[in-house]
Amino acid sequence: MELPKFVLADNTDFPEDIFIIHLDYPRFIINLKDDEVEFLEEPEDLDENELNQEMEGLIVAAGEFYDREMERYEKQ
Repeated sequence: MELPKFVLADNTDFPEDIFIIHLDYPRFIINLKDDEVEFLEEPEDLDENELNQEMEGLIVAAGEFYDREMERYEKQ
């Protein structure tokens, strides 16, 4: 099975929160309510500088993913 790079998620225990889950390495979850990032695995092969640069790009990509998904949802 091929997994998408990002998925949207919500949870009834956190009704105000929307989560974006990044399924590629490094796996992490972003809570869009407060932009908190939680890593599901620690990226061991990247130093702090490399990780910060990569995360900046991934967070931008996650935001773009969310915007595209909301546009698609609103069209339906």
